[in-house]
Amino acid sequence: MTSSLFYLVQTFLALIVSVQALPTPELESRQAITTLSTAQIAAFKPFTLYASTGYCKPAQTANWTCGANCNANPTFQPVASGGDGDVTQFWYVGFDPTLKTVIVSHQGTDTSKLLPLLTDIDIIQEPLDSSLFPGIGSSVKVHSGFRGAQSRAARPVLAAVQTALSRFNATQVTITGHSLGGAIALLDAVYLPLHLPATVTFKTFTYGMPRVGNQAFADYVDAHVTSLSHVNNKKDVVPILPGRFLGFHHPSGEVHITESNAWDACPGQDNTNSQCIIGTVPNIFEGDESDHDGPYDGVLMGC
Repeated sequence: MTSSLFYLVQTFLALIVSVQALPTPELESRQAITTLSTAQIAAFKPFTLYASTGYCKPAQTANWTCGANCNANPTFQPVASGGDGDVTQFWYVGFDPTLKTVIVSHQGTDTSKLLPLLTDIDIIQEPLDSSLFPGIGSSVKVHSGFRGAQSRAARPVLAAVQTALSRFNATQVTITGHSLGGAIALLDAVYLPLHLPATVTFKTFTYGMPRVGNQAFADYVDAHVTSLSHVNNKKDVVPILPGRFLGFHHPSGEVHITESNAWDACPGQDNTNSQCIIGTVPNIFEGDESDHDGPYDGVLMGC
């Protein structure tokens, strides 16, 4: 969840970028922006709710007793939950028989805890852990804090996904999360396919996700992560951080919710069109902290 302290930290980082970054020419030709239909927007709703539920404590998600968010996905069958919301973000895994998919959700930033906040501002880039990400070269680098946050839950999440796939005879996994949880979800979208059968398919939905890695990481995601959508709300500043000046790049798959509540699909990496997040929020001064938590088609993030 956002707070004044979180905003100050992100403002500091954005100021570094805005003061030091030099304008660069747009090198790639941009495809047309397309606006999602009402039916396409509605298809996001279950996963938006699952991302919001990532903020709930494990005792709640393990029994699916988290109130409105849980009630909105009433057929969900939990398999495992974990994390302490401090050293390790909350997470849960289960199965949605209506959508016929295993769900993996991760908690976003809780600024009442110090360690998640430090995770957000730990912007050194490091290669992925070869024991978790075998076969991925050292040129692929990610935000050190996000790397650590994902690694602390990686093995129990994988074990829970394997259990869910076997128990429910499932063949699809959907990964979701908001803010820091979105960054962890994107890393899971790279991690899980390396350890699961090739017959398993994946979808990933993130919300208010910051940039996670370098250009090589973004290119790897584009080449290997299937069906990725990272949704940005209006003038949320978090998706423009850490800055491109610092070597961070978003993969393709942006969906931007405009001020008119249209959902626009923005092709390519870091699309600078005025209908996309970079064009809407070119710097911190034009952002709005309150947009970070939503609403995303009526859903505010938080348990």
